[in-house]
Amino acid sequence: MNAPVNVFAAATKAEQSLASTHEVVNVARELRDYNLFTQDAVLQQAVQREAAGWAQDELTAFGALTGQAEYRELGIVANHVKPELETHDRFGNRIDQVNFHPAYHQLMKVAFEHGLHSSPWTNPGPGAQVARAARFYMQAQVEAGHGCPVSMSHAAVPALRATPEVAKIWEPKITACAYDQRNVPDRDKQALVVGMAMTEKQGGSDVRSNSTQAFPVGAEGEGQLYELVGHKFFVSAPMSDVFLTLAHTSGGLSCFLMPRWRPDGTKNPLQIIRLKRKMGNASNATSETELRGALGWMVGPEGKGIRTIIDMVAMTRFDCMIGSSAGQRIATTLAIHHCTHRAAFGKQLVDQPLMQNVLADLALESEASLTLAMRIGRAIDHRADRAEELLMRFGTAAGKYWICKRTPNHAYEAMECLGGSGVMEDSPFPRLFRESPVNAIWEGSSNVQCLDVLRAFGKQPEGLQVYFAEVMKAKGGNARLDRWIADLRQEFADLGDLESRSRGLVDRMALALQAALLVQHAPAFVADAFCASRLDGLGERNLGALPRGVDCAAIIKRAAVDA
Repeated sequence: MNAPVNVFAAATKAEQSLASTHEVVNVARELRDYNLFTQDAVLQQAVQREAAGWAQDELTAFGALTGQAEYRELGIVANHVKPELETHDRFGNRIDQVNFHPAYHQLMKVAFEHGLHSSPWTNPGPGAQVARAARFYMQAQVEAGHGCPVSMSHAAVPALRATPEVAKIWEPKITACAYDQRNVPDRDKQALVVGMAMTEKQGGSDVRSNSTQAFPVGAEGEGQLYELVGHKFFVSAPMSDVFLTLAHTSGGLSCFLMPRWRPDGTKNPLQIIRLKRKMGNASNATSETELRGALGWMVGPEGKGIRTIIDMVAMTRFDCMIGSSAGQRIATTLAIHHCTHRAAFGKQLVDQPLMQNVLADLALESEASLTLAMRIGRAIDHRADRAEELLMRFGTAAGKYWICKRTPNHAYEAMECLGGSGVMEDSPFPRLFRESPVNAIWEGSSNVQCLDVLRAFGKQPEGLQVYFAEVMKAKGGNARLDRWIADLRQEFADLGDLESRSRGLVDRMALALQAALLVQHAPAFVADAFCASRLDGLGERNLGALPRGVDCAAIIKRAAVDA
């Protein structure tokens, strides 16, 4: 008899063959641990150049922390599990509690413990704002949403100092390097977070149209207690412990510090109506809130609310520049990393000439953005110098407009480098892309910024002289830039229809600032490529259309990380 056939064994071999259809090859890998400071040549050079070299060691340590894959995972989780509102507890008591995933609180804890909200105020000196901006820049590459309350807490201090008796009470806890997430009265906390409640639906950026009213509890005027009644349409970070807000008194629009709890430990009636459903910035809660007699102390002179908050606005606009620059940096890093590990048509993507053009252009945009932002950081550090003060005034508006406006297209182009994988929700790019428009809108959208540049020059005409003195520091370094600046002077010689063409003017001003800084401080292969691509045929090209002669490989190498 023939030996029996082992059909079971034969079937098992067939199943094993079918179960293994292919070997996974030619794919990128996750970007693992790397140091966000020591592997960023542009950031390191900016820190040294702008007088913050003394912070080298602490920035290196912070770069190692923020570059850990495990730490960056917190940003993913914080956006995946969105904040949820509980208006009442189970017994029917009003609590206005917004619950966040623990990952969000961990990011906040790190940011506040490292002084991202306070270090220039508690340790002022040359380079203080630049060093703080460098940390904010690295932290924002991990997750952008929690940067909102960090930024507002940082920006609130100059406004509070307008009324020293108020600042004396609140500033120590606002600047403390600690974080307390509990929904309890501020008297029970050692550290506080600051939010903003400026915007109302009928006015938007036109805050003079606010309808919220403030009624004195007793004495009137600066430093006194008022009750506020109104409806705020966008309240950023509603779980903050105190808020700066605007309301009308008999003396005009004034600024107020409004805590979440009353001094007697009862809840201040800031009632959250709903959380906004944003397309991006998912980790950070934004609410619509009604003020039903909420107590608040007047900060700054009565009727001078806009003037009181102007420094706060400048600080938050500066953080918009830093945050969008961070978005560009991480998008560039991820695109180069992917293309380094994936091949097509016979060689690695990073070695393909057309892909090199795209990657190099992404890197140019990123470097120019950070370079301009850090120069404004130095201006903020030296505001006692009249020229630096003026540069800060128009530079934050122009820089915020230009850098933030450029970021969405940058995010998209970086996403496209990954092909179809880039638009998958398990890729980092959908979050980066959804986040990319936020900073262009927050703290005044593009038209507001351009009009503010013109307003700054109108109020302080010498600001235009300061601007041209700044860009002329690069005179003779690049012929295209010299021609660009000369043409720009002619534009300002004719002041007709200035408002309607202000976007074009501010575009050109921002580009000249970036180009001048790169010509002075960046390698020639970077500065020349930037001027050749941005100052010749403006608006006619997408990213990835660098002209002949650009050393794309050198630019990519300068921007790449080893991880």
